[in-house]
Amino acid sequence: MGALTGQTDSTAGQVRLRYWASARAAAGIEEDVIEVTGPLSLAELRERARALHAASGRFSDVLDTCSVLVGDRPVASEDPAAVQVLPGQTVEFLPPFAGG
Repeated sequence: MGALTGQTDSTAGQVRLRYWASARAAAGIEEDVIEVTGPLSLAELRERARALHAASGRFSDVLDTCSVLVGDRPVASEDPAAVQVLPGQTVEFLPPFAGG
């Protein structure tokens, strides 16, 4: 019955954006959950993340330096406008790490 009422435990309809290291510090939170009505591009998701954290002067700059995983797939070398993210997926933003 849960599916009929729209109340399920599924993450369909949402994309989870996770921020690591300096991206997390600039955002002030570990992650955002974005409501979506269908697939959208990584470029669109980046813009939505920027809008959510527009008050942080650093967040947009840090986001530009991040490697990105969609699920377990690295997509840093791909055109963000061509990378499709589906409802239920997690996108991870990983800034460059110093050291070893």
